[in-house]
Amino acid sequence: MREEDGEASFRVFIVVGEESGDRLGARLMRALKARCPHVEFSGTAGSGMSEEGLESLFPLSDVAVMGLTAVLGRLPTIVRRVHQVVDAALAARPDILVIIDSPDFTHAVAKRIRKRAPHIPIVDYVSPSVWAWRPGRARKMARYVDHLLGILPFEPAVHERLGGPPCSYVGHPLIERLGELRPAAGERPAPGAGHPVLLVLPGSRSSEVGRLLQPFGETVARLKRDFPDLEVLLPTVPHMVERVKQEVAGWAVAGTVITGEKEKFAAFRRAHAALAASGTVTLELAIAGVPIAVCYKLDWFYRRLKQINRIIPIVTASSMVLPNIILGRNVVPEFLDDEVAPERLVPVLADLLRDSVARTEQVMAFEEIEERMVLDNGETPSDRAARIVCEVAGR
Repeated sequence: MREEDGEASFRVFIVVGEESGDRLGARLMRALKARCPHVEFSGTAGSGMSEEGLESLFPLSDVAVMGLTAVLGRLPTIVRRVHQVVDAALAARPDILVIIDSPDFTHAVAKRIRKRAPHIPIVDYVSPSVWAWRPGRARKMARYVDHLLGILPFEPAVHERLGGPPCSYVGHPLIERLGELRPAAGERPAPGAGHPVLLVLPGSRSSEVGRLLQPFGETVARLKRDFPDLEVLLPTVPHMVERVKQEVAGWAVAGTVITGEKEKFAAFRRAHAALAASGTVTLELAIAGVPIAVCYKLDWFYRRLKQINRIIPIVTASSMVLPNIILGRNVVPEFLDDEVAPERLVPVLADLLRDSVARTEQVMAFEEIEERMVLDNGETPSDRAARIVCEVAGR
């Protein structure tokens, strides 16, 4: 810690690998600034963290890939970026390293820093889904992660059972933003009271978009037969805007491509239903009260692994959808691989766009999520996360 104007500066090195981590990182930075006026940041960042003053070592698009096929195609760049981040972190001599989500990238950095500079405390913000996939990772993480900040209420108990690092539930950042996600009076007309609004969310990674956008477009075309006045909104991240615009240009419904979080949440407040890739967005939609059909298409390697899993269990969760996991029951329908087909999706989405039993069941179940996730002492998730980061760093 350096001395500035008589007070010790607090150097925090943050590593993120994609946009969702950047949003968490930006809120954490604001909370740390409030606690420590002389905090200094370095590391990797997207647009949100850059606005808070962290100049990224490189664009996140260099490492924001998912699925073995996509990773292999970008592997030389990813490996080079891992080593670049490690070298930069060691040169910065931080008081603490915070890695956020994107475990394939951020944990590769953390392992190397623990080996080369074991005195630097490491906090991991967002647990890998050890409760669903490869539970043995929890015990391995304990070797190089000093404290884990869980954003789902069941994660501390899971890590204790699996021998993972000490874990604290800090609350999901979405519970800070209920007012932004939930519609005001008149923003979302009742089903049938106006034209139906469908959200289409094919993911934030290039590999996801490449696998899902075509069947999503075919599904929209068939839905238009039953809903001639259907409005389609496609929120996407900045680095995917041009690709999504090009690919939806020929759709049967002229979808509106949206970018920016403010515009995305405004679309959520208007929407009657959503067709979405599996991921954090499903929890955003649930909190916004938007019924969902969730899809995921694995690349060739993970399809093969799924077959092996029948013999050697690797995947242990009964659902890939966060609202289902939090609720402890499968309320949201999910479609995997070959199930992601218009003939399967259209009947489900048609039901969700209408005033149906299926729609009502999802909306009522979503009301339980806030009760399960809210913090009990009035702290916000960002404040609690910042407090624990400071404690682990000895501040």
